[in-house]
Amino acid sequence: MSNHASKMDDGTSFRLGEARPGDRGVILRVLAPTLQAASALDPHELELRLLEFGFVEGAHVEVLHEGLLGGDPIAVKVDDMRVALRREEAMNVILTPEAS
Repeated sequence: MSNHASKMDDGTSFRLGEARPGDRGVILRVLAPTLQAASALDPHELELRLLEFGFVEGAHVEVLHEGLLGGDPIAVKVDDMRVALRREEAMNVILTPEAS
């Protein structure tokens, strides 16, 4: 995990929306209904879409790229699939660092 990604209360987990290219982790949970994302989607619809894209507990995630302006959106590898999403939506995905 890069120095840019802040740790959650447990000291090890972090939000995907705070990760930088090269950061890797394993999904602990998706919190879409509990956060206010600046998205046109209803929070439950956002959670459903994230799950459909493969953002499920235990999936391995790596940040591949980020946009040039403000680092948004980000491209991530979720297991064997590549997905682009806004950082605000990625804030709903909680990761634990992947063991080296």
